[in-house]
Parts: sequence; structure tokens; C-alpha cells
Amino acid sequence: MPQSPIRKLVPLADKAKERGIKVYHLNIGQPDLQTPEVALEAIRHIDRKILEYSPSDGIKSLRLKLTEYYKRFNINVEPSDIIVTSGGSEAVNFAFMACLDPGDEIIVPEPAYANYTAFAISAGAVIKPIVSTIEEGFALPSVEKFEEQITPRTKGILICNPNNPTGYLYTKEEMNKIRDLVKKYDLYLFSDEVYREFCYTGAPYISAFHLKGIEENVILFDSVSKRYSECGIRVGALVTKNQAVKESVMKFCQARLSPPLLGQLVAEASVDTPEEYMLEMYNEYVERRKFLIDGLNRIPGVYSPIPMGAFYTVARLPIDDSDKFCAWLLNDFEYEGQTVMMAPASGFYTMNTVGRNEVRVAYVLKKEDLAKALFVLQKALEAYPGRTI
Repeated sequence: MPQSPIRKLVPLADKAKERGIKVYHLNIGQPDLQTPEVALEAIRHIDRKILEYSPSDGIKSLRLKLTEYYKRFNINVEPSDIIVTSGGSEAVNFAFMACLDPGDEIIVPEPAYANYTAFAISAGAVIKPIVSTIEEGFALPSVEKFEEQITPRTKGILICNPNNPTGYLYTKEEMNKIRDLVKKYDLYLFSDEVYREFCYTGAPYISAFHLKGIEENVILFDSVSKRYSECGIRVGALVTKNQAVKESVMKFCQARLSPPLLGQLVAEASVDTPEEYMLEMYNEYVERRKFLIDGLNRIPGVYSPIPMGAFYTVARLPIDDSDKFCAWLLNDFEYEGQTVMMAPASGFYTMNTVGRNEVRVAYVLKKEDLAKALFVLQKALEAYPGRTI
């Protein structure tokens, strides 16, 4: 089981704070925007005498409400197609446990969310990575690269769209190529679509559920964490039209009894979040994205492509080793009582020899804090003993 590149440095950050150092957290996708008022009101007005178990697949009223939400994105599903989970992470875990036997393989474009590897290991499955490059903006590798990895044990392709950690947004052409591969080899398409609200191209959002001819192959992962700034309520969803998959996943749901009751009540209320909130959130991230990417690329030796989705970017730094650098920032460096915490990108690759000079940066702080963090990062790179240029 690998350590999380996002969380493994938390003890060092805690020690830095104990020394009185201000730490700018660019390491984790925890938005700093206020949770919608409709969600907070739902918490304030919970009026129950018993905090009971919910159904193993989630409260029906929440699943009904989610069908309304998905229709806004032209995703047409029934409540019976939705299984509520304890965060999007549990959805991934249960899908792997239900669909993959020990030794089965899934193809994953990398860099990829680090916990996919952890969940594959839990299921005894093997990730077959296809590495995308920062030079190409982390675009989808060619179909030929995918087919080189397909063996009799290949059971699925996993994508994250928009992507965590790169912010890459798959085009319609790329999604159609994936569809054709899934159809040709009869594979599952595991599609993590947690960041669908954060697409910055202006083109229509392409969900795996929009792809014709593979409806039974698609297993979608979702979460309310990012779009409503509700990471702590731990409510996600697994969505599929495949009856056999649903029946298998439900066994794992029953084994863990039920998803969080209070979280589901909050999530249901959140579906009615006013459009004004969603638009303000979107515009804020658009501004932060431009501010961060411009700032990173002005630092000598630093390069980041422009992410078209989510609220992350992977940046290349003039350093020898991102794991060492990120630890050094917290252990040994401070500038005027400040330092920066980032996630070493090596942890987002199966072969962690890749990405040694890359970091994931989350632009989840207001621009004033991003400006301070960028200035501190520049000072850190000037002082770092392992600088390469």
C-alpha cells in the first residue's frame, strides 16, 4: 500500500506550524470557499430523535435528487442506477472490488490520482500505466499505446475527467477513442467525473455516459466534495446501468452497512444550491487558475501547462527530487516565517522514477495567499541546495 503523496508530509507541516511557521497549503484539493448556505441550513435544522442507519445504497430521496442533478449535464439515469458511497473514494474501491479479480489489469493514463493505485492493490489488481507528458500538456496518449498494454487479463480503462492531478480535460475526439477501445475489447470504463463543474474551455462537457454503444460498460464515480466545498461530509456516488455490477457492489455496501446519514441530508439539500453560487465559484477558480499559472511560469526554471479543468496543475521545477524538495520546504526552509506545502508528483505515477522534478499544485487558496505562496516558492527555489539550473 503506497503512502499518499498528498498527505504523507502532514506531520512535517504540523511540526512547522508548531515552530510558528505559516504554511500555505497547495498540497490538497480542499477548497477554501464557503459551503453553500442551503447545506449549512440543512445541518442547522436537522430535527431527528434517532440518527438511524440509512439504506445500504443511500437514501432514496437523495438518489432521486441526484437524477435531477445529472439531467442538467444530459446524463440520464434512474435512482436505481445510483449507489451512494462514503465519498468518491469508496465508489472507486467498491467498483474495483466488484469488477476486478486478483491479477486483473486496468489501464490508467498517468499521472493519476494516487489512491487509484491503493484501491487496485486492495483488490489484488494491477495498474498498467500509460504515461502522458508535461511537454504535450498531459494529452491522452495514442490508441496504439493503449493497445500495447492490453492482455487477456485487461478488464478496464480508468480515466479522470477533468483530471486530477494535471487539470487536463479530455476532448470529444479523445473520449471517442476511449469509447472505441472499450467497445472493441469489451472493457469496463471507470470514469471519475468529480470535477465536471470545473471545465474552462467553453466546449460542452463530455461524460462517459454520453458515449454511445458502451452504456453497460460505464461505471461513473462522483462526489459532492469539490463542487459544494463539502469534503468532510464524505458523500459520493457510484453510477452505472450494469445490473450485474450493481448487484456485486451492493454486497460491499451491505458489508459496511450504510453511508453517512447526516452527510446524505446535507448532500440532498446541496443539489438545490443556487446557480449564483456555482457561477461565482467557477469564476473564482478561473481567476485563480490564470493567476497561478502566470505566476509559476514567471519563476525562472519553472514550467506549467495551462490546465483546462479541475483546480490543479502539475508543474516542473528546477530541482533534483520533488520528494526531497517538498520535505525540505517544511523541515528546513522558511522565508519571513512562511513556507509552502505541495504534493510530490512522483506519487501520481506507478513508476515513481517518473515525475521526480514535478509537483502537483492546487489553486484552492484566494489570490492574495497564492501571491504570497508563489513568492515564497521562488525564494525557496533560489535557496534549495538541490537546484538543477
